[in-house]
Amino acid sequence: MSLPKTLADEVAKNLVMTGRLVDEDAELAYRYSRVALRLASRVAAVREAAGIAAYMTGRYMEALSELRAARRMTGSAEHWAVMADCERGLGRPERALQMAGAPEVKELDKAAQIELRIVAAGARRDMGQLDAAVVTLQVPELNAQNGKEWTGRLRYAYADALFAAGREDDARDWFARAADADADGSTGAAERLAELDGLEFVDAYDPESDDDDGDEHDVAAAADRRPEPAGETADADADEARDTRTAADTAATEPPTADTPPTADAPDIDVFADDDLDDDDDLPSAGAVRDDD
Repeated sequence: MSLPKTLADEVAKNLVMTGRLVDEDAELAYRYSRVALRLASRVAAVREAAGIAAYMTGRYMEALSELRAARRMTGSAEHWAVMADCERGLGRPERALQMAGAPEVKELDKAAQIELRIVAAGARRDMGQLDAAVVTLQVPELNAQNGKEWTGRLRYAYADALFAAGREDDARDWFARAADADADGSTGAAERLAELDGLEFVDAYDPESDDDDGDEHDVAAAADRRPEPAGETADADADEARDTRTAADTAATEPPTADTPPTADAPDIDVFADDDLDDDDDLPSAGAVRDDD
């Protein structure tokens, strides 16, 4: 379906913002997708974007509806795994399993098939079939080269299924293999592995400390290193040194005060539509009326 140039530009800008924000701020991405949806509901790409954004915010019924509409428009099963996971989110794991065995699976590429298998294993766990979930993920792709984009996710899902089934030793080995394949740390496998090993990540940087605190600690440290004078002068100097250390320690440990807490600068986000995104009822129509499918 073609759109007038001005309207097409407006829709495209909102789709770009949806894609840009969906992994960082899913709720804001969802609101951008709603703008695009009001402007061009008969465009398949708009329905897909709206479906994915709804899925990322946990609006599973809405996501399923939009992705089904996109599938009717394009005939593509590209988002089949996401649709199956929506069924899980709606408390219907049996339907997710039915989708995992449907003929549409043959249309999917390897990455989408792996995602669908992970969804199917999750559905088994939803139904209390923990051992079946493990078996569902026992596929040759577990030993694929680490360069595959889905290797880390598959291994993590398998390790998590093993852990849920009470096989902690096996789970630890596979969390380690998942961490090895997860270069960007997106799965959290390294943290799970550390947890199983009884380790704890500690941030050595203390944001509450500053240069002034460091200077006052240096004063106390310097006082500690001074040699003891002899006689009566030594007693007076020693008392003075102790007073200096006490004052320095007190100043170093006393938290800074401020009339108002610090605030972060608001992100500079260009809202391309002319409406107020905080209220879906005020979304712009730009002369276009949505035709419901």
